[in-house]
Amino acid sequence: MTPNLHLWLIPVLPLVGTAVNGLFGKKFSRQTVAAVALLFSGAAFAMALFVASRFSSLTTPHIEFLATWIRAGKFQADFAFYLDQLSLVMLLVVTGVGFLIHIYSVGYMWEEGGFYRFFAYLNLFMFFMLTLVLASNYLLMFIGWEGVGLASYLLIGFWFTKDSAAAAGKKAFIVNRIGDFGFLIALFLLIKHFGSLNFDQVFQSVIPMGAETGGAGLLTAVGLLLMVGAAGKSAQIPLYVWLPDAMEGPTPVSALIHAATMVTAGVYMVARSHVIFDRAPAALTVVAITGTLTALFAATIGVAQTDIKKVLAYSTISQLGYMFMACGVAAYSAGIFHLMTHAFFKGLLFLAAGSVIHALSGEQDMRLMGGLRTKIPWTFWTMTIATFAIAGIPPFAGFFSKDEILWRAYQASWVYWFIGLFTAFLTSFYMFRLWFMTFFGEYRGATEDAPAHLALDIHSDTRAGAPAPHGHGGIHESPPLMVIPLVVLAVLSFTGGWIGVPGSLGGSNRFDKFIGPVFHSTVTALGAEGHGVATAEREAEGPEAQAGHGTELIFTGISVFAGLLGFGLAWLLYYRNPQLPQQIAAGLGGLYQAVVHKYYIDELYAALFVKPLIAGSALILWHGIDQDVIDAALDNSAHGAREVSDSVRHMQSGNLRSYAGWVAAGAAVVIAYMVWIGTR
Repeated sequence: MTPNLHLWLIPVLPLVGTAVNGLFGKKFSRQTVAAVALLFSGAAFAMALFVASRFSSLTTPHIEFLATWIRAGKFQADFAFYLDQLSLVMLLVVTGVGFLIHIYSVGYMWEEGGFYRFFAYLNLFMFFMLTLVLASNYLLMFIGWEGVGLASYLLIGFWFTKDSAAAAGKKAFIVNRIGDFGFLIALFLLIKHFGSLNFDQVFQSVIPMGAETGGAGLLTAVGLLLMVGAAGKSAQIPLYVWLPDAMEGPTPVSALIHAATMVTAGVYMVARSHVIFDRAPAALTVVAITGTLTALFAATIGVAQTDIKKVLAYSTISQLGYMFMACGVAAYSAGIFHLMTHAFFKGLLFLAAGSVIHALSGEQDMRLMGGLRTKIPWTFWTMTIATFAIAGIPPFAGFFSKDEILWRAYQASWVYWFIGLFTAFLTSFYMFRLWFMTFFGEYRGATEDAPAHLALDIHSDTRAGAPAPHGHGGIHESPPLMVIPLVVLAVLSFTGGWIGVPGSLGGSNRFDKFIGPVFHSTVTALGAEGHGVATAEREAEGPEAQAGHGTELIFTGISVFAGLLGFGLAWLLYYRNPQLPQQIAAGLGGLYQAVVHKYYIDELYAALFVKPLIAGSALILWHGIDQDVIDAALDNSAHGAREVSDSVRHMQSGNLRSYAGWVAAGAAVVIAYMVWIGTR
């Protein structure tokens, strides 16, 4: 008999924390609010570990039915939770990393107003994210999908009195709704053609269908629409613009939502829907191209940012592009592997950046940092591990997952591989640039005795354009509540990739063997050009079976060299010869300005969409409907009421004899009417 694991408890526990802090937190002390938030998020993580310990005894997929939700004719949607290898990985990432960020947040947000509100929102986010990854059907997934969008809006705009934060929250909410529209249309198509949104029923209906290699069909349309939704949630071209602005939220929000969990929802949805994408090679190619271009595009912008959180924001967009590239070449397990390792090192990078900001009393401009490695050593060493991990330097976690993506990309098309390799070089360069500017050289920020001054670097236009300096007080290491999560994530960033060591390096890729059954259960169709998809047998054997280990080692060496080259260039420009960057900036001219201004995409969107929409709304809704219809109708009604009231007012003369006459006349009319009725 299949054991009941009570999966429903995992998302419900954070929801209880939300309810307790949301309803009563204003009356609680900060210690009580923190205890409630940590208790319920920690309990969810403990339950996830319990489920993981029992997983080997389950028949997968394991489905736990709770109740029938919607029944309309033959269509039925249930409240039910779905557990397999993919959802288990996501479950552990969301609860584990989420719990560490909760701990960190207690120290980071301790002095902030709205302390109870922040943790209510944070627990709410965990509830919706866990609902998303455990859902057994697309409709319940969509509830979690929309819920994390709501929680993201609340957390990004947490400092709602700050105009930029409020605007960033609205931008994230609106841009995500554009993607969600595509997701909804895909669900309507699934209901129309398959009569269900349950994963098992939809996938069983799709499996007998052939690959749509001759042109666009139903599955291609569904796949493309699902990708629109994924592009919105996971910040891919052209819907990526909300994520950099989302850095206006508190740093723990950036770590939890925009690095480790929410933005990976799109990758999870594509991987979960692999049965559909496998039979829609055109849609799968769109996924690969979108991810590849996003990875490169965001990386080029990342080299030009001076705000430490903005560098990490564009890095997140770029790394998500890697994950979509992997899914687009049907290397789903490689994409999820990178999703997991990315949660470790990018979560650590954001939290370490928050520790730097905390040490400098709010400063985020890297041009006003420097020389911090001796002043905040715990932050320095943990961030160093994360930087080497994201740069793909062995034996750190990011090396194994990124190397597998590049190898699988090469097997699909050398174009994907080359762009991915160049992106890896850029990633290493801008991350070590951040590392050198933040921790090495002399401190360039303001002190009590001296004003701030800027080191010359490639991204400093003029001193006049720099943020106004302000005093930081003494530079200080973060408290233990913030340091402990950094250390745990640093260990994971160092060792987390070891479960995916490929055969070419003497391993057996245990991660692929664990998660592989989710993606190997159906035969994958080959695309028209053969790129983008591999057969089930090919994936089951592993990529090593398709080429000699020697060839794979050569490509591994090339990717490591790209990472080391990025490190060397950053060392040359930002440590060895800090005067060179400004000279290079002057030589690049307009190209440099375009990169600094993020290719003017925000300005372009504002000109094409935002301003015309606002102008049209003002013309049609304000002048057309509000003033000409509503206001006019109310004004006319008011005028008519005044006319009637004026006429009635004149009847009130104040003359008692007049009132008595009217009463007598009325009585006579009533008596006459009664007599007339009686004679009939």
